[in-house]
Amino acid sequence: MNIQLNQKKVFFASDFHLGAPDEISSAIREKKIIKWLNFIENDAAAVFLVGDIFDFWFEYDKVIPKGFIRFMGKIADLRDKNIPIFFFTGNHDLWMKDYFTKELGIPVYHYPIELEIERKKFLIGHGDGLGPGDETYKILKKLFTNPFCKWLFKWLHPDIGMRIAHKWSSNSRLANNNKNENEFKGNDEWLWAYCKEMDKRQHFDYYIFGHRHLPLELEVGKSSTYINLGEWVNQYTYGVFDGRNMELKTFDK
Repeated sequence: MNIQLNQKKVFFASDFHLGAPDEISSAIREKKIIKWLNFIENDAAAVFLVGDIFDFWFEYDKVIPKGFIRFMGKIADLRDKNIPIFFFTGNHDLWMKDYFTKELGIPVYHYPIELEIERKKFLIGHGDGLGPGDETYKILKKLFTNPFCKWLFKWLHPDIGMRIAHKWSSNSRLANNNKNENEFKGNDEWLWAYCKEMDKRQHFDYYIFGHRHLPLELEVGKSSTYINLGEWVNQYTYGVFDGRNMELKTFDK
């Protein structure tokens, strides 16, 4: 995949966690996200939404989660203006299928992808389950993505399924803020370690991930950089690539 900028820019954001921790704060955040999308749309050659956009998402055959209608309307508007949007699943919205693709023309990626933008090579993904450690989550991810388990969950009435999911979400690291998200872990930054290991096998100019909830810009090699996009519950950070440089910014409007 190759994206041409034509004097525009590519924007990256992740971890909106729409729906958490409650409806009121989520609605306030949703409006801020729409202000950001309005702010960038005239400059956007493409927009990458890099996982955990929703705090929970499960697509039944005929039902999707209630809410987020303003956000959905805005990304539909961007697509109607022929702005490409690329959507990645995260650990909170693992269960996306083809609704966005069929209704909005937005591809949904469940794994990191490689692409080239203005002759710079990017590796982009949410980041959950990558790198060393976090073995408990890796086991849970295999369970949650197992086709049989998803089939079983589908047979729960949506009201019951959503209630279970929201209860699970209320115990998440986001809701409880109990995992020292704002602490830089040095050499124990597992996504940074993943990027270093990956760069030994295949060079990328930029490694773009979310999930960590901490904005980071770290050197991987002499000409490689790991960018973590942070989150939108407290930080409102995003990435922008102008064809030559990639940088993290904060949306404070």
